[in-house]
Amino acid sequence: MIYLVRHADAVSDEEDPNRPLSEKGRAQMARVCTILRTIPLFQPDEIWHSPLERSRETAECLSRDLKLSAPVVLKAGLEPDDDPSRNAALLTAEKRNIAVVGHEPHLGILTSLMVHGPVRSGGFFPFPKAAVLLLTRNGARWHSEWLVRAP
Repeated sequence: MIYLVRHADAVSDEEDPNRPLSEKGRAQMARVCTILRTIPLFQPDEIWHSPLERSRETAECLSRDLKLSAPVVLKAGLEPDDDPSRNAALLTAEKRNIAVVGHEPHLGILTSLMVHGPVRSGGFFPFPKAAVLLLTRNGARWHSEWLVRAP
């Protein structure tokens, strides 16, 4: 299983160029974690995040608030404008359950690549902030199972 997670709301670039999570973003993640506690399928073996602060903080919220034992790991190639095809290949080869915390448009394109494959390249799945999408594999195809987002 692959869990794709868009970071929660962050402060503006003018407020802080590092763009950490805002109060709204922390509240969003608290609500998402409340929902995820009721879903027994949210069991990542590892949580990957981009080097951007809002992504790392979102990953840490998931780990801490859900009391997960999965390590939180910085991964290259998860920034907004990075090529998602590399991550699609890595995730397809993975045998473990991985949560990937990232950004748009990267996550939207990555989702489309994993579900539809390269034949529909240029596709895009619009990912709301503080949302978690579960992808499961059936043979060579990935399928979206559920989407949790902050109410």
